[in-house]
Amino acid sequence: MKKEVVTPYNKESSKKEQVAEMFNNIAGNYDFLNHFLSMGIDILWRKKAIRILGKDNPQHIVDIATGTGDFALEALSIAPQKITGIDISEKMLEVGREKMKKKKVDHIVEMKLGDSENLPLASDSVDAVTVSFGVRNFENLEKGLAEMHRILKPGCKTVIIEFSKPENFPIKQLYNFYFLNILPAIGKLVSKDPRAYTYLPESVNAFPYGKKFIGIMDKVGYKNVKAIPLTFGIASIYIGEK
Repeated sequence: MKKEVVTPYNKESSKKEQVAEMFNNIAGNYDFLNHFLSMGIDILWRKKAIRILGKDNPQHIVDIATGTGDFALEALSIAPQKITGIDISEKMLEVGREKMKKKKVDHIVEMKLGDSENLPLASDSVDAVTVSFGVRNFENLEKGLAEMHRILKPGCKTVIIEFSKPENFPIKQLYNFYFLNILPAIGKLVSKDPRAYTYLPESVNAFPYGKKFIGIMDKVGYKNVKAIPLTFGIASIYIGEK
């Protein structure tokens, strides 16, 4: 039985088109909501992921589903020569480009409109690929992961942060209450998009986290794949090598 695809607006259009529409709708408030709703913990998760990547000293990093570029900005701490941020939402990229200009790093960080399943980069051409909270929005998860694998140089890494689901009492119960009740209510109020923050818990619930996701990374060709749980299992860092 084929698993139902979770989409933001339940329209006839593709998940990809709906995700782009959703992020275009919420781009103006996205950064504020992202940090507020996670109580800033997402910043610490990104710092940890970049510290792991920093050991390899990557010079060209590609940040997929870059949004407004938070993960790309964090990656500057390990001094790459170039970061290419790719996203399907032009409005999110516009916000991101303004951030890069204000921080005077737009000569290092390039924000490009693009599709995770058809990346505009040559095979074996980049030193690292990063994604934070983006893979669950892919229309075709395997295809997106395979594309990220394709552009990596042999021996280099992909580092992914994504929501998972805590399994132990009482964190599981508290998490579910917050994710299903508090988060959508605040998101709806601030973003003015009634679906964006109800889609979030739905997409997390449908995502094959943990061992299942490791299995998919293995399937598309990654080696030495591992998962590092974050904050009682609320999220995980996944690392895979080419």
